[in-house]
Amino acid sequence: MVRTVLVLLFSVILITMLGVTTYASLDRSILNVGPELTSDPWFQATLADAYFGFVTFFVWVAYKEPGAVRKLIWFALIMCLGNIAMSIYVLIQIFRADRTKGIESVLLREPTIQH
Repeated sequence: MVRTVLVLLFSVILITMLGVTTYASLDRSILNVGPELTSDPWFQATLADAYFGFVTFFVWVAYKEPGAVRKLIWFALIMCLGNIAMSIYVLIQIFRADRTKGIESVLLREPTIQH
């Protein structure tokens, strides 16, 4: 049940973000938004809020991912694509998770084998 809800939630986020990003991109380039938008305090606050959220999410990704290269790739994807990359990451984690272990297998890193 929880798995199904999470798949549905993050699929809706992914599809919605792809849709609104495509819609906005067809209107104009992000590079052409102009100073009237970038100088607006609410735009700046929203942008800071989004990127602090991306960094917060990345802390979890860094915890989950075993290698530095994978961490760097996901960092770049999250910073460039935001919630698109984040929803893809969560969906990957859900589909890779052991269904018999519950949500913990999605949230926690895989245990390392001690020799």
